[in-house]
Amino acid sequence: MFKKILNLLFFITIISVILILTIDASIRDSSKDKLYFSAKNIPAKKVGLLLGTAKYIRRGKINYFYKYRIDAAVELYKRGKIKAILVSGDNATKYYNEPKSMRLDLIKRGVPKSKIYLDFAGFRTLDSVKRAKEVFGLDNYIIISQKFHLERALYLSQQSGVNAIGFVAKDIPNTKAAIRMQLREYLARSKAFLDIYILHTMPKFFGKFEKIEIKENLYD
Repeated sequence: MFKKILNLLFFITIISVILILTIDASIRDSSKDKLYFSAKNIPAKKVGLLLGTAKYIRRGKINYFYKYRIDAAVELYKRGKIKAILVSGDNATKYYNEPKSMRLDLIKRGVPKSKIYLDFAGFRTLDSVKRAKEVFGLDNYIIISQKFHLERALYLSQQSGVNAIGFVAKDIPNTKAAIRMQLREYLARSKAFLDIYILHTMPKFFGKFEKIEIKENLYD
């Protein structure tokens, strides 16, 4: 009996791993033609969706995923590839506010406050992408994050009927943080698949419509 249980567990584990790897490959392949690594080559869009993350990690050390996302957003703005930035992140408590933190750092780097919009209910990537369309009226924009994160975000945007492309922020390869994030990403992608096809998950909040209007003469 015990041996049968072990065999069943082994079988379930193998099937689960195969499913996780299959979903991972599918999501990666679906976004490969929408990723841009050079700000010079990426097509210009009106708005960039900057996906939030914590500024600091343990012991007050800077989170380089955060730093490099800010760098990427600033580069796109200063090159004229985007005219406004929608910062979407977690605002769990008054002491933890990703959008406000990112806005402050964007302003310090020369992005005008008037060109920065905040989405305080981007609790998950799914929320950020769906709210960008349903709350802020965006259906054609640039998503800004690291490659591993962008692939999932672009997949979610495609399933939401959005024409988004991704600008790849610098990563921190071969570090413990990068390895942890990659392992977490396998599970996050499986959850994204379930959210779209099985659970039909909606954002935690929608709220009132806040369309981002960019005047065409800003491109002159």
